[in-house]
Amino acid sequence: MFDILGLSTHHENVYRAMLQHPELNVAGLAEHLAVSPEDVRDALDVLADLALVRMDVGGDQARAVRPQAGLTALLAKVEADVAVRQRQVEATRAVIAAIAHAHDDHHQVGEGRLLQGVDAVRERLAELAHAARTECLSFTPGRAQSPDTMRAESELNQIALQRGVRIRNVYQESFRNDPATMAHANWMAGLGGQSRTTPTLPMRLVIVDRETALVPIDPLDSQRGALELRSPGVIAGLVGLFEQVWQGATPFGEKGAPDEYDLSSQERALIRLLAEGHTDEAAARKLAVSLRSVQRMMTSLTERLNAASRFQAGVQASRQGWV
Repeated sequence: MFDILGLSTHHENVYRAMLQHPELNVAGLAEHLAVSPEDVRDALDVLADLALVRMDVGGDQARAVRPQAGLTALLAKVEADVAVRQRQVEATRAVIAAIAHAHDDHHQVGEGRLLQGVDAVRERLAELAHAARTECLSFTPGRAQSPDTMRAESELNQIALQRGVRIRNVYQESFRNDPATMAHANWMAGLGGQSRTTPTLPMRLVIVDRETALVPIDPLDSQRGALELRSPGVIAGLVGLFEQVWQGATPFGEKGAPDEYDLSSQERALIRLLAEGHTDEAAARKLAVSLRSVQRMMTSLTERLNAASRFQAGVQASRQGWV
């Protein structure tokens, strides 16, 4: 109870016993508390140093100082120390902010801040997770994440969620085939996070409190790092993009319903990509699935269209309104 005042439980017990039984000497206190006389004397030394007891000349009898005076004085000293410590913390915070501002100035690119490399991005994401107040929105494209990435993301998300920050994340449909990602999404849901999936995503994206956004320097190579953006106009556009994708995405725990043509969202995305001129390899990269998966889906679609070739399948798909 009184650890903050420098008192252990044993010291507190001796002090309380003295208040309740002022007639007891060292031997009497030892018997009352079922401890040795040496333990009582050690406690009395500490209590005397804290001005909570006054010893007699012989050292065998002591008088407890009234708690209204003794304990209140100790608490006042602790409060004064805390106030000094708080001022030191605030001064240190100001120095850190000044150093960070000077560092940021060297990494400004137009209205953005350059975060070079994966480590710089992870460090910034950790800072944002601790600073987030209301909301975090994100796109996670690609295939299954590495265990290290998943672990780091879990720690940061837990920090934010426990403070009441709302987290919404959109994964690619391909993540549903990864047990670790599914387990992570279920764990997030248990803490209040929300996850959905969609066949394709335009890029990796993180938006915090609708004030700060991180986008990749190169969407095709996330290892290069990210650009941190704060321009209100740019942020508004990225939030609008997120909301549009979110509305059309399928919540985790639900199976996406086929459309009016009995096409899954992934099949429709594949048809659209091929109609735009993407090769099977490029479509596989966009969908974050294997080339074999794309070819298997294409074979199924061709059979359903009763087409003899890919070209004929394209014509039939257009006639039937699939594209």
